[in-house]
Amino acid sequence: MLASPAYSRAASSFPPALHSSGNVFTGFIPMGKVTGAPVCTRRSTLKVTCRRARERVIEEESSQMAETNKQSFKVSSGEKSPLGVSQVDKGINFALFSQNATSVTLCLSLPQSDEKDDVDVVELVLDPSVNKTGDTWHIFVEDLPLRNVLYGYRVDGPGEWNQGHRFDNSILLLDPYAKLVKGRSFFGDSNQKFAQFYGTYDFETSPFDWGDDYKFPNIPEKDLVIYEMNVRAFTADESSGIDPSTAGSYLGLVEKIPHLLDLGINAVELLPVFEFDELELQRRPNPRDHMVNTWGYSTVNFFAPMSRYASGEGDPIKASKEFKEMVKALHSAGIEVILDVVYNHTNEADDKYPYTTSFRGIDNKIYYMLDPNNQLLNYSGCGNTLNCNHPVVMELILDSLKHWVTEYHVDGFRFDLASVLCRDTDGSPLSAPPLIRVSNRERLPRCKIIAEPWDCGGLYLVGKFPNWDRWAEWNGMYRDDVRRFIKGDCGMKGSFATRVSGSSDLYQVNQRKPYHGVNFIIAHDGFTLRDLVTYNSKHNEANGEGENDGCNDNYSWNCGSEGETGDAHIKSLRVRQMKNFHLALMISQGTPMMLMGDEYGHTRYGNNNSYGHDTALNNFQWKELDTKKESHFRFFSELIKFRHSHHVLKHENFLSKGEITWHEDNWDNPESKFLAFTLHDGVSGQDVYAAFNAHDYFVKALIPLPPSGKQWFRVADTNLESPDDFIKEGVAGVAEAYNVAPFSSILLKSM
Repeated sequence: MLASPAYSRAASSFPPALHSSGNVFTGFIPMGKVTGAPVCTRRSTLKVTCRRARERVIEEESSQMAETNKQSFKVSSGEKSPLGVSQVDKGINFALFSQNATSVTLCLSLPQSDEKDDVDVVELVLDPSVNKTGDTWHIFVEDLPLRNVLYGYRVDGPGEWNQGHRFDNSILLLDPYAKLVKGRSFFGDSNQKFAQFYGTYDFETSPFDWGDDYKFPNIPEKDLVIYEMNVRAFTADESSGIDPSTAGSYLGLVEKIPHLLDLGINAVELLPVFEFDELELQRRPNPRDHMVNTWGYSTVNFFAPMSRYASGEGDPIKASKEFKEMVKALHSAGIEVILDVVYNHTNEADDKYPYTTSFRGIDNKIYYMLDPNNQLLNYSGCGNTLNCNHPVVMELILDSLKHWVTEYHVDGFRFDLASVLCRDTDGSPLSAPPLIRVSNRERLPRCKIIAEPWDCGGLYLVGKFPNWDRWAEWNGMYRDDVRRFIKGDCGMKGSFATRVSGSSDLYQVNQRKPYHGVNFIIAHDGFTLRDLVTYNSKHNEANGEGENDGCNDNYSWNCGSEGETGDAHIKSLRVRQMKNFHLALMISQGTPMMLMGDEYGHTRYGNNNSYGHDTALNNFQWKELDTKKESHFRFFSELIKFRHSHHVLKHENFLSKGEITWHEDNWDNPESKFLAFTLHDGVSGQDVYAAFNAHDYFVKALIPLPPSGKQWFRVADTNLESPDDFIKEGVAGVAEAYNVAPFSSILLKSM
């Protein structure tokens, strides 16, 4: 999770408002001023005179107008539900919630020529006595095109900021329920940095064909191995060998599914794929205005797939189709799709540098948490906090989740800064938050649900997240304790044993299971695995914040020299440590998660907060993978496959005394950094023995007797060079004792 910037926003790039006289609009008025407009009455015909205008960036908005064109629409009051846009009979229904608005204008852009930028602009002012039911504004428009219509709203209301309102009717606002969003055409195109976000729809294209033989993978949670990845960064680099029009897209990911299968993972956790503004950092001069937000933790809309992850030119309709093609292809390969979702804040920043695109201008007091002085609360570290447990906002989130499950067939969600979802409307923690309670099997019956159980306001809920025996958690304590033991910190052996055996101290409550703890050592924010063993300190100079961003508590160890080195001993130690971490992760009870790129040792050169770099710093390096295919990658993939084939590594329930033996009589010695244990298979007798030595000297480990009629085979020894470091068939001849090398680990199996 990154801290997102706040940037000022100029007037909307939607063509200027149209002046009215009676029932016929007669001309343009300056931006920011609103005059009287005709009321849309039931079944009446509203004649509108429009100007054709080129869509342009903010600075050019008031110039370059073309000739006038006339268009007539038959409108009626419309229906209050569903919110958003829906097709009804011969027309389109628009519905928008705003409790505190005093006026709402629907703005439509209608393509009228072969030139992409030419549009007819229509503004329909809603009459609250006709077009409002409760707190929902609505209107029905007949004979609109069934696709390629862009729309937004101008919303006005009380102007008192000290009362929590942020209305500004000069700004065109995106519908929170827009199912498709049109933004700029190409990812990171600075020539379009001020591009407007429009809602759009498609009721013309036939439903997506999932296929007669299509089925969901339905992988049991205990069997998951999760691969956290960024859609764009996975194939954006030219080393991917993918056509430039497809690189960095949903379809680009599809082309690389064979790599995922070769690695052995069976679930991808995609960094945010909801529509976001990657150029938000460049909207005003600031120390970070050289960066592009490539991680996506700054949501513009909760229903629309990121349009610039489509192949070729960014197109929302194409993005929707290609996202489904990606999910279908992954499911066909037996890989589940989990989305990293950001419901804790939006892109709209704070009050110092407001960036109003939607919720803020529609009803700030409803959508955001405010303090007693009606100023924005900031538990997200990004300037605002979504008011998740307000009934209206809660329903928005649930509708969004349901949309991604039913429309896009995703298999689960990882909730960014999920502790925000456990706060009341005033920010106070809740023991039984309504949103968490209703996000259960009735609403999301087949989904994996994973919480990042903390926020930027200090609400740390690892092991204590409200769960109803359903929610899993990112186990931050696993990350920290395993890092500290493997690098050789004193006094960590007991904690390490607790973590690799399933963190029963955290999750053995009520009906929770070991797999409710998502074990990870590396995630998108923080060091990569290679950097974890290469740097003692972060090196975030390229971010432009004077090293003030990114976590300082990394529990990393550079193995003797900061950064890249030619020292063979240090390089060998680093390779060993990376293998030690991966071995620990893959033999631990619980759900393992690894980061994209760690399978070849990706480096960000010590940058532990690389959200703003659309470069090789984040992008998967396929040529580097090729050089590590028979060494580093081989070890990583074989260990994942070993986990899949040995059920003693993925118990449904917490381990009993008969299922694990600790070969240890030195628990109370803080200087002891050696741990060995055996996991027993009472059915087949295929036991697994593991030993970890975090000392800087050899330890002679006494190997226990194998099960009756069996013998021990060495599977892994991280001190050995490839291919001897992992032999899946096993190497016979394991003696009664084994000399475990400094900073290394071994894995045995009985056969």
